[in-house]
Amino acid sequence: MAAPAPAEGPRWGGTAARPRQLRRGQRARIRIWDRASSSVRTVFESRERLYEAPNWTPDGRLVLNGDGLLWTLPVDGSGPPREIPSPGMPGVNNDHVLAPDGATLFASADDGHIWATSLGGGPARRVTRDDRAMHFLHGVSPDGQRLAYVRLEPEGGDWWASATIHTVDTDGGNDLAVTTHPGPADGCEWTPDGEWIVFNTEQFSALPGHAQLARARPDGCQLEQLTHDERVNWFPHVAPDGSVAVYLSYAPGTRGHPADQPVELRLVHVSACDEPVTLVALWGGQGTVNVPSWAPDSSAFAFIDYPLG
Repeated sequence: MAAPAPAEGPRWGGTAARPRQLRRGQRARIRIWDRASSSVRTVFESRERLYEAPNWTPDGRLVLNGDGLLWTLPVDGSGPPREIPSPGMPGVNNDHVLAPDGATLFASADDGHIWATSLGGGPARRVTRDDRAMHFLHGVSPDGQRLAYVRLEPEGGDWWASATIHTVDTDGGNDLAVTTHPGPADGCEWTPDGEWIVFNTEQFSALPGHAQLARARPDGCQLEQLTHDERVNWFPHVAPDGSVAVYLSYAPGTRGHPADQPVELRLVHVSACDEPVTLVALWGGQGTVNVPSWAPDSSAFAFIDYPLG
């Protein structure tokens, strides 16, 4: 979810927010971790535009957001990012996911709604209907029929405390709650077999901000905690082959998912979620891996770091 802060959150009450920008001396590095070699390579680096949240397309590109727009970038770094023209789309944040058809792209916009467009470019259409809530997209079901999103209802005053997981049809109908507990939840997406929705939640801790990974059936049944450690764990992404998952891990005591922090990308086998391996330690957080970023063949995943100086 793109944090709904006044400086960089979504439009609410008619006020457009400014997209995140690089700080003086900061870079956005778009990087690939290779599963076979455990090596990391940089495919593109920018000192002008803050890119976020890579998705991996079937034809070997990454989808990114930056300056409120959507972009594609060749995974091999053979060319620069190119804007995806989406007439009618409000400014977007870092919550965008490619549908299983490889052609439809869903994105959260700064009007608080989820929109759909074509990966190849074309007119955008609004998906969600409820103007009382803000919708932050994180997953598309394996059959392409449903979206998983984080729902915020800011009228109560505490934006984040109201965050729950919902699913909705891709035409905006049949909106259903997956979680109803007041402990905030985020980062929801389906497992490749469609049997579970994985996410992070503070429900299992009395310590504010102490998010751990969890899963539930799409109908909200069988809620299970997956990680049980002292760190603050966000954004679980299960590989397409279903064997492993990568997630973002903050230092103990972190609240929310802030940018510009020392963080780790951790890997777990889905059968042993309490036995993580740290793959990369980096400077990042918000924007690094907000959405699914695995290669379609599970051989690698993409992420972004934001080194200073």
